[in-house]
Amino acid sequence: MLTIQNIFLMLVALLAGSSFVVQQAVNSNLRFEIGSPWWAGFFSYLGGTVVMFIMIIVMREPFIPANLTLRSSVWSWTGGLFGAIYIAISILLLPRLGIFTVVTLIVVGQLLTSVVFDNFGIMNVPLQPLSITRCVGAGFLIIGAILIRW
Repeated sequence: MLTIQNIFLMLVALLAGSSFVVQQAVNSNLRFEIGSPWWAGFFSYLGGTVVMFIMIIVMREPFIPANLTLRSSVWSWTGGLFGAIYIAISILLLPRLGIFTVVTLIVVGQLLTSVVFDNFGIMNVPLQPLSITRCVGAGFLIIGAILIRW
């Protein structure tokens, strides 16, 4: 059902997508300005870490008890690793392929991985079985990615 709240949330998601593209361009520019993709990625994460820490303070989040961190799975702590992979690949590929192609291929990679996670309920993702309409939608996105780079 399309409600005002759902429309607002969709607009917020579009904003997140836009910030994703801006992040790619900013990181690529920084790479060329300082001469290192690795330092550019480091400063990207440093900026994000500072912002998250400020939000912890502003929102008055309590510190996490040590026993909770010890009970969590190792997988739960690998988000930064996957983020670093994404940042490094983006910084390295953007000058070669262009932002439109890189972002499109990243979205297709996200889509294909999402289909697998949804279909099998990986990492406690709610089970969303694969359907013909989902397959057709994924196929259109893949075709779109091919056409963009053509």
